[in-house]
Amino acid sequence: MSEVKKIATRESYGNALVELGKKYENLVVLDADLAGATKTGIFKKAFPERHIDCGIAEANMTGIAAGLSTCGKVPFVSTFAMFAAGRAYEQVRNSIGYPHLNVKIGATHAGISVGEDGATHQCNEDMALMRTIPGMVILNPSDDVEAKAAVEAAYLHEGPVYLRFGRLAVPVINDRPDYKFEIGKGIVLREGKDVTIFATGLCVSETLAAAEKLAEDGIDAKVINIHTIKPLDEELVVKAAKETGKVVTVEEHSVIGGLGGAVAECLCEKAPTQMLRIGINDVFGESGPAVKLLEKYGIDAAGIYNKVKAFVK
Repeated sequence: MSEVKKIATRESYGNALVELGKKYENLVVLDADLAGATKTGIFKKAFPERHIDCGIAEANMTGIAAGLSTCGKVPFVSTFAMFAAGRAYEQVRNSIGYPHLNVKIGATHAGISVGEDGATHQCNEDMALMRTIPGMVILNPSDDVEAKAAVEAAYLHEGPVYLRFGRLAVPVINDRPDYKFEIGKGIVLREGKDVTIFATGLCVSETLAAAEKLAEDGIDAKVINIHTIKPLDEELVVKAAKETGKVVTVEEHSVIGGLGGAVAECLCEKAPTQMLRIGINDVFGESGPAVKLLEKYGIDAAGIYNKVKAFVK
């Protein structure tokens, strides 16, 4: 069996920007002294005149991007999720969200998988913060293929978009000819009748692995990739919940306000269903190797398997 190809979605982001830069001359990229880490440095090398390094001034960068968007440019603002959603929240809300400007926020190094950088940089709250901004689209791709598709979809979408990328290399799972990315549409990756598992980001590949282990125990899990946290594919969520009667959400994010929150809000109003949220349980992270942290916080394949098995039985 050939070795599974793994690519960090931040790499996909940098490469996608270059390809889009060739197609769209109005695309510009802004970074806050992190181009090497966010991988916008790849774009800078190809289009130095269209890459603006704003220095360690994320709020200022956000305001510059807002202004550029009113002059016919489509700016992609890039920094770590902690700074894009956290430090610059007020500017994102008031300078981009409130006037509904056409700015794209490429937030890398999201979640616990940032690893050794530790709790201060492990942003497990970014999707919750961004969900509260009216009109903000939130995309959390699961692999290289999906990340590249999400970047182009964000460019083509008129209005603010928050893109969530990771530092850790993750398996490529969407490299098939029939793959199609559409904002606001979930993707059924595996059919099942006993429980529906909605997963997002790097947790999608881990959930698929967990579903295989569950099958060995006679538990037939439907797995759905929710790459768009907002707008949520409510039609698919309700349909799947009614079909299986039990629902689990899996995310590398706080169980408050992210995918788990969005699915729970939808189902409690439209189809009350027994539910389990798997994610970061209202705690801060810690420094350590990314893979070990996913294991410790129970969002790797083994952790998902154990929690879903206990929930279903």
